Amino acid sequence: MMKANYMLAAGLMALGLSVQAQTLDRSKLPADAPAPVIKVGKPVSFTLANGLKVFVVQNNKLPRVGFSLLFDYLPIREGDKAGYVSIASQLIKTGTKTRTKDQIDEAVDFIGGSLNTSPTGVYAMSLKKHTPKMLEVMSDVVLNPKFTQEELDKLKKQTKSGLASQKDNPAAIATRVSSMLVYGKDHPYGEPDSEETVDRITLDDCRKFYETYYRPNIGYLAVVGDITPEEARPMVEKYFGKWQPGEVPKPSYETPKPPAKTTIALIDRPSSVQSVVYITHPVLLKPYTPESIQASLTNDILGGGGGNARLYNNLREKHGYTYGAYSSLTSDRLVGRFRANANVRNAVTDSAVAEFMTELKAIRSSKPTAEELKSTKNTFAGNFIFTLEDPETIANFAINTARYNLPEDFFANYLKNVDAVTEDQVEASAAKLIDPEHAYVVVVGKASEVADKLKRFGDIVYYDVNGTKVEAPAPGKLTTTPVGVTADQVIEKYVTAIGGKDAIAKIKDVTQKLTTEIQGTKIDIESKQKGMNKFSLAVTAQGQVVQKVTSDGTKVKMEGGGQSKNVTDEEAKMEILKNAAFAELLYPTLGAKTALVGTEKINGKDAFKIDVTLGKKTISEFYDTETGLKVQHTAIEQTPQGEMAINTGLSNYKEVNGVKFPHTLTQNLGPMTMKMETQSLVVNTGLDDKEFAVQ
Repeated sequence: MMKANYMLAAGLMALGLSVQAQTLDRSKLPADAPAPVIKVGKPVSFTLANGLKVFVVQNNKLPRVGFSLLFDYLPIREGDKAGYVSIASQLIKTGTKTRTKDQIDEAVDFIGGSLNTSPTGVYAMSLKKHTPKMLEVMSDVVLNPKFTQEELDKLKKQTKSGLASQKDNPAAIATRVSSMLVYGKDHPYGEPDSEETVDRITLDDCRKFYETYYRPNIGYLAVVGDITPEEARPMVEKYFGKWQPGEVPKPSYETPKPPAKTTIALIDRPSSVQSVVYITHPVLLKPYTPESIQASLTNDILGGGGGNARLYNNLREKHGYTYGAYSSLTSDRLVGRFRANANVRNAVTDSAVAEFMTELKAIRSSKPTAEELKSTKNTFAGNFIFTLEDPETIANFAINTARYNLPEDFFANYLKNVDAVTEDQVEASAAKLIDPEHAYVVVVGKASEVADKLKRFGDIVYYDVNGTKVEAPAPGKLTTTPVGVTADQVIEKYVTAIGGKDAIAKIKDVTQKLTTEIQGTKIDIESKQKGMNKFSLAVTAQGQVVQKVTSDGTKVKMEGGGQSKNVTDEEAKMEILKNAAFAELLYPTLGAKTALVGTEKINGKDAFKIDVTLGKKTISEFYDTETGLKVQHTAIEQTPQGEMAINTGLSNYKEVNGVKFPHTLTQNLGPMTMKMETQSLVVNTGLDDKEFAVQ
């Protein structure tokens, strides 16, 4: 998404009038006005006896008050229990010594408020008239949490579900592996969490985190909204004054170093039709410094400025390799990071990396144009001014001034400092902070199609989705077709494996009900099949049908999001193939062509890959080379982010009326993976044709 461009208006030049007539030269543009000094409202601040630092920003536009509590501690290395800090911060909100989780939720909902916890703080908001009640509940959560095994088990289950879904999300894989490489697995920014580390987390771990780090002496409380300092102080003292301070650890870590030379980190994902590319390395860049301001402008010119940036114009506009290419330069007290990234088609992965390298080297060795820097400054200033409309920004300015020991006028002079950045400083900033010759090029994609072409950029090291080094994968395609193996024979073996044609012929209809969970929401899926080509698929969430696909055997109707679409001809035939219980038996009838194209590893086992082509579209089916059972179905779908491979895994086969059906299905949906478990599967119930009618 491109950033909004907020242009800073140039000041008008006043014309000095005198008795002499003045001539205006309209051939020259007026000079830019100097960058203004921003009038940053100064919060009223005070510190409680226990060390809690409070900042009050009064804003009477709306009758509400927000309380944002920040804990300023250094990152924690979690070791073989990685993930416990995040879980502990969520656990804090699940009950106190006097309230259950339901009672907390009811109390907050009753006053129309909100209450959220995170590893570094707590946020609460309510209408002004409910401020005392909101503070009472918030302080109860902060000061008196009750940790229970039941709630911990729920959070661990949710966390593991999220981790499992990330394993099939290319962007999540790239982020995970690149963090391990840039920072190292022994650094808090790079250590990996996993199902195993989450399983080791105990209630005692969570309590120790809370008791150690939830301390007022490292706390900053921003009070923002329709409240005066005179009203805020006695309430804060009442609800947080008895909170006891404590000693907080100040660990130190070795500073990560970039690789000695450019290294290609390749994570093989055989089903990918596009590659996720990250070019990244650590940087030493402290926040809120003149260097960080220069770095921000440098990055916006390179790839942080959306559609106006060099990477975007090169990889998208000029070459058409991607929907968008971006970069970021992150400052941090310990260690920052540079990253350039894009999602590109397999066929142009190496070409995209080459263009990335060209742009990264160019910004290091040449100054930006005056117009380029001016435009970037204007956009930068406009965005900064826009944030000042939020009163919480003023509170954050005050907190960061205190946290980082900044000059009192740092934010007031921010735009002056931005405006003072020169072309020479941008070039110097890039030369210091962007180093493509000592970077990790992390690629998540289909190794068989991209590996050989990437060798020209550096040594290739293969990793799995957990960031562990692995051997180079076996070739994705068969170099020679085994004697006697054809697509027809693979399909015939599959039909025999599930029960044979005679048993399948006795199945007149199938009704299968499955359930899954996405971000805590239960999803129900009901699939009905009649004959070979009639089907109905309905997805229900919270009692509402959110998606439905129906076929009468010829036409297909798709419904969802308040819209519906009917498809016919080849498009309808392909939808029928993708949803049929026994699609293989429909290939001759629908005119589908099959081709055995090779073997690939699916869940660590060899599987024959058969491409099924109907018209201009192709889907892929994967069959275990030993059992003959189908283990995965892959379809290429068009999404706003470009083409995406939707993989449906098939497992847990069980026999029903002499035929084996998969009872567990997994499917990737962008960043999420659904694991669908069968609740019931019945056959031959006499389904009515009306259920498959397409209007």
